[in-house]
Amino acid sequence: MHFSVIARVLGLLLMLFSLTLLSPIIVATIYGETTQESFFLAFAITFSVGMLIWLPNSRSEAELRTRDGFLITVLFWFLLGIGGAVPFVLVEPLNLSITDAVFESISGLTTTGATVVAGLDSLPKSILYYRQQLQWLGGIGIVVIAVAIMPMLGIGGMQLYRAEAPGPVKDSKLTPRITETAKALFAIYLFLTLACGVSYWLAGMSVFDAVSHSFSTVAIGGFSTHDASMGYFADPLIGVVCIFFMILAGMNFGLHFMVWKRKSPMAYLRDSETRLYFGLLLAGVLVVCAYLYWSSTYDGLSSAYHGAFQTVSLMTTTGFATTDFNAWPLFLPFLMFFMSFFGACAGSTGGGIKVGRMMVLGKQSLRAIQKLIHPSAVIPLKAGKRVVESRVSDAIWAFFGVYMAVFYAMVLVLLALDLDYVTAWSATTAMLNNLGPGLGEVARNYRDIGDLAKWVLAGGMLLGRLEIFTLLVLFTPMFWRR
Repeated sequence: MHFSVIARVLGLLLMLFSLTLLSPIIVATIYGETTQESFFLAFAITFSVGMLIWLPNSRSEAELRTRDGFLITVLFWFLLGIGGAVPFVLVEPLNLSITDAVFESISGLTTTGATVVAGLDSLPKSILYYRQQLQWLGGIGIVVIAVAIMPMLGIGGMQLYRAEAPGPVKDSKLTPRITETAKALFAIYLFLTLACGVSYWLAGMSVFDAVSHSFSTVAIGGFSTHDASMGYFADPLIGVVCIFFMILAGMNFGLHFMVWKRKSPMAYLRDSETRLYFGLLLAGVLVVCAYLYWSSTYDGLSSAYHGAFQTVSLMTTTGFATTDFNAWPLFLPFLMFFMSFFGACAGSTGGGIKVGRMMVLGKQSLRAIQKLIHPSAVIPLKAGKRVVESRVSDAIWAFFGVYMAVFYAMVLVLLALDLDYVTAWSATTAMLNNLGPGLGEVARNYRDIGDLAKWVLAGGMLLGRLEIFTLLVLFTPMFWRR
C-alpha cells in the first residue's frame, strides 16, 4: 500500500474541492447577500487541511494498484463529505450542528438528496446554490468511478461491458486511460447539464432555478431550491423536461460515450440493460397511473402526470416530487420504493442495486429452474449477446446477499433507535439506494430524527454509493496484508 501517494492524491483532491467553495461567493455577490465571509472561511479551512495532507507527500511517486484505488475511493467520499460540511456549520442563517452538516454534505455528494434543512424558499441563494453544486460534483465523481474504477472491484455491473466499455477495465492497475475516459465522460456530463438547464429555462424557470435544478437532475440528486420540490412550479412542461433528463441520467454514461463516439443511437436499442430499464419504467408508470385513476386520487390527466413523474423520479433514485406521494394509497409508495432497488443502469449517476445486476439475477434464477427440468443441459447465461462469466454472476449474487443483509441490519438498528417500522424501512431504502425522501417521519425531511440515527443513515448513504463491497473490503484483514 502506497500511503504517501494516497495522501498526496487525497490532499490534492481536497484542495481542488476547496476551490468550488468560491463559486457561492460569486452567487452571494450577484444577489447582494452577506455570506461571502463565511464561505471564504470555509474555503480557507478546507484548502489548508488539504495542503497539510499534500505538502509532506508532494514528492511521493509510485504506481497505484487496485487496493490503493479502493482506499482512495472510500477516503475521497469520506473526506469530501467532511469538507463539504464546513460551510453548513459556518454560514448563517443555517449554522447546522456537526451531525446535521455532515448528513447534508454526504447526502449531497452521494446524490442521495435527503435533507435536514427546512424553509428552503427563504434561504440565501448562495446556500441553495452550494447544495445543488455538491450534488453536481458528486455526480461526475460517481460516473468516473463507476465506469473507470468500479470494474476492478469484481462485483458485476460494469463487467457486463468489459469488451466495449471505455476505461482500463482489463487492467489490474490504474492507467492513464482513466484520464482519457474521465475527460470524455465529463464532456458528456457537462453537455447534458447545459441542455437540461437551457430546457428548464425555456420551459419557464428562472435562470437561477434552471441552473440549480439542472445540477441535481443530471446528477440524479433530488435537491431543490424549494420545499415543494418540483411541485413548486406547478407546470407540466417543466415536469416533462425533468422526466426526460432523469431518464437520460439514469442510463449508462459509458453507453452515452459509445453512442457519441460511433455517432449512432442504435447502441441504446442493442443494449439489453437499457431495454430492460425502459421496460421497467414503462410498466411502473402504467401501474401507478392506472391505480391513481382507479382509486380516484386524481383525474385522468393528473393521474398520468403525477404517476409518471413520481415513478421515474423514484426508480431512477432522483427523489424529486411534484406532490405529496406519501399521502397516496399505501400500495403506491411501497411499489415505487421497491422499484428503487432496481435503480438506474450501471455506470450512471443513479443508485440502487442497478438494473443490469437485477437482470443477471433474474436470468440466473430462470436458468436454475430450467436445470431442474434438464439437469444435463448446458445453458449459457447471456446478457444480450454477451455470455456472462460465472465469476461475474457469482459475484453479483454475493453482492445481492450482502446488500440485503446490510439493509435489514440497518432497519433493525433504526428500530432499536425508536423509529417506527415504516420510517425505518423507507429511510434505509432511501439511503442504501441513494433515493432521498422517505415515508412516515422522514417523508418531508430528516431533521426530527435523532443524531445517532442520522449517523447510521449517513453511513448507509456511503455504503450505497460505494456499492457496499468497496467500503466493506477495507474492514477485512486480507486487504491490509502485504
